[in-house]
Amino acid sequence: MQTTLSPFDRFAYRSQHWSFLIQATLVQEAARFVSRIPRPELSVADLRAVLRRREELHARDLANVDAGLYPRELLFDIPVGRYMRALPQLLRDTPRVVRRKRAGDFRDIPAVDKQRYPAYYRRTFHWQTDGYFSEHSAQVYELGVELLFRGTADVMRRQIIPPVTQFVRAAGGAQHVRLLDIACGTGRTLHQLGQAHPDLRLYGVDLSPAYVRLARKRLQDLAEVAVSVENAEVLPFADATFDIATSVYLFHELPRTTRRKVAREMFRVVRPGGLLVIEDSAQLSESAELAAALHAFPAEFHEPFYDDYLKDDLAGVLREVGFEIESSEPQFVAKVVVARRP
Repeated sequence: MQTTLSPFDRFAYRSQHWSFLIQATLVQEAARFVSRIPRPELSVADLRAVLRRREELHARDLANVDAGLYPRELLFDIPVGRYMRALPQLLRDTPRVVRRKRAGDFRDIPAVDKQRYPAYYRRTFHWQTDGYFSEHSAQVYELGVELLFRGTADVMRRQIIPPVTQFVRAAGGAQHVRLLDIACGTGRTLHQLGQAHPDLRLYGVDLSPAYVRLARKRLQDLAEVAVSVENAEVLPFADATFDIATSVYLFHELPRTTRRKVAREMFRVVRPGGLLVIEDSAQLSESAELAAALHAFPAEFHEPFYDDYLKDDLAGVLREVGFEIESSEPQFVAKVVVARRP
């Protein structure tokens, strides 16, 4: 069902994103000034490419609502109150993050069970305090990501919804469709999926107990959702359990061999004819114009597997394990790969 956005809707949408862009830029620049961390060097052409792709993302977001692929409400679904409560925590934590970055102390995490958590996971991704192992980390994560992407993180996340909507329509409705979100984090992607398709039977797994606890709290308003602590390399589900599997921002934080283990598990738990939708960072295969910005990212943040990820095309990884690729498209500084299990 198509929805025509009003001129006021479009104005309000653009206004909120310009406001978030300005405020996020001020926060980032203030943090750089205080910490004396230099800004990555990007050429005028690089900046133009980033701005053009940002505009294309916003245009697609509006077009998806016009086409009825997800509801208008998602355009304005920004948890401002939650972000305002998290901002003081994030700002107070900044000196610790800076010290950790300067010292290169990526092992600065709480004591954890080394048998339960793989070595690649036991580190301070993004130099964030406690890595993925504390309530504090979970509480500030969503705001940190939105500030990093200057208000476009949720916009990029919901670009996985259109292929899900098309699959649901072809299935005759969402009532009996099971969807698994792998590495669901604090549940933001599941929240958007639930708002778009309230009848979907939603499941989420993540390796962080702290993030799963917060996801359960934030998803209480959804009738059909279950979230559990699991390792994506060894999912606890029978073969062909799910009609759809999704994953957002997981693969760039995995070593090369682990990417393939997770992809094989996705193939196993999705039924024949089922859908897989993955969103992650852009890669060189489709975003060579962003090469300078992409290569600058792991230099500024602790992302030890990112340089390898840039060259390890996601569509190729999925083909290796048996999926058939339907599309692979850039979405600002991300990409969305849609595939089917034959």
